Formats: sequence, structure tokens, C-alpha cells
Amino acid sequence: MLNLNRTLVRPDATVRFTMLDGDRRAVVLIHGAGMDHSMFTAQALALHRAGHPVVAFDQRGHGNSRLDPGIRFTGQAALDDLAALLDHLGLDRPALVGHSLGGNVAQELVRRDPGRAGALVVADSTWNAGPLSRGERIALRLAAPALALIPAARLPGMLARASAVTPGAVATTEAMFARMPKRSFLEVWRATVAFVDPDPDYRVPVPLGLIRGELDRTGNIATAMPEWARVEGVGEHIVAGAGHVVTLDAPEATTTALLDLLASVPHA
Repeated sequence: MLNLNRTLVRPDATVRFTMLDGDRRAVVLIHGAGMDHSMFTAQALALHRAGHPVVAFDQRGHGNSRLDPGIRFTGQAALDDLAALLDHLGLDRPALVGHSLGGNVAQELVRRDPGRAGALVVADSTWNAGPLSRGERIALRLAAPALALIPAARLPGMLARASAVTPGAVATTEAMFARMPKRSFLEVWRATVAFVDPDPDYRVPVPLGLIRGELDRTGNIATAMPEWARVEGVGEHIVAGAGHVVTLDAPEATTTALLDLLASVPHA
């Protein structure tokens, strides 16, 4: 786990972050729902060794970042936090690397303001602008009510087993999920779903990289991400033997895929 030794005070929240120095294109790592920055520890250290400045942070209400009492997590606030962090650090077109919810947030920032990013790498996240079948729409609408029925004591373990494959990754993921109250996780889940906004004409305007765990069966990722790769005309990096939390299930293979993708992006 990295030492989040810096603080960004935001409206209704405090965001903890760190930045490792380097002289290549900066990389901003954005973790998934219910997780924290430590899911990217192996990748952050490898990117730093390769010369990239690396920003790691906990999204509001996750890990060491706090929400003020009575404040709910929203996707808009998470998006504003990311933009404010880029401004605070003076980063010019960094590579945004987002996992799951982090991928949704990064996609939305690029969609709204393409000049913010020099590249977008999405790992195990659904395609915000992608088409949805009738069944997928129904599944999205029913997911939060279904999760609400699961007892709070059982929810972290159930989510971890659905997200990770290897025993170590399952245990680590469960410990992260257990830090977040059930009510807060449901708010985060609803915010994640709200980013899905189909637009058949939209194409990502910056270099795009896609990484997916071979065994990821969460949501519609296993079908949406290959279709996204086809539509955008990019390759999809499939990590063998990994589930949804690909950075923990297969850290070395994920790091290799990430470094390969960043090496293909023109220098800032």
C-alpha cells in the first residue's frame, strides 16, 4: 500500500492522494467501487520504475478519503474530484487508468472534456456509451434493489467472490469491501450505473486501451468490452485466469499490459 501523504479538500469531502515523480507521461490511477488505491499498488510501483509520474488516490468515501457527515456519494462529485485533482497537480493530458467505477469516471471525464487526457485505459469496466439490450437495461435497474436484500454481514464476501478469483485477491478484496457500510456501497453502485449513457455515434477522442480479466463475469463487461474494442478499432488485452479485479488476480500480467499500452501512446 502506498502512503497517501497529501490531502485535497473538496466541497463535502477530503481526498487523500500521493504522487510519485517521473519524467514521462503522468498516469492517474482511479480505483473501482468499494475498493481503494491499494488495488493498483503493484502497477503504481512498476510505472514509477519505468519513469512515469504516478498519481494514486482514494475516491471520496473510499479508503482514507472521507465524506462529510450526511453527504452521499454521487457520480458528479467523483467526476469533479478527479478534475480538481488534475488541476491541483497541474497535470497536462495525463493517461487516465480506471478500473470498474474508476473506468466509468475516466470515460465520462474524457467524454465531457477531451483535452483533459492524453490517453484512456479502462480495465474491467462497462462501456458508458455502448448499446444496452432490453435485458441489460432491466438488470441495471434491478441490481441495486437486489443488493439491498443481501444482509450487510454477507455482502463483502459475496462481492469479493464475484469480483476476484485467486484466494489472496478474494481475501484482499473482501477486506476492502468490508470497510464501506452497505448503505454507502449502494450509493456508489447507483452512481456507477448512472454513468451508462448509450450514444451509438460517440468515439473516444484520445488513444484508448482496454484490459479485461478472462474470467470477469460482472455486469455486461464480458460482452460490452469486446464490442467496444471492435467499434473503436483497438485491441483488447485479455488477462488469462483473472476475474474482475484483474490488478490483484494477475498483477504482473496486468502491469505488462498497462506498460505496453502506455508505450504505444505518443509522448506528451
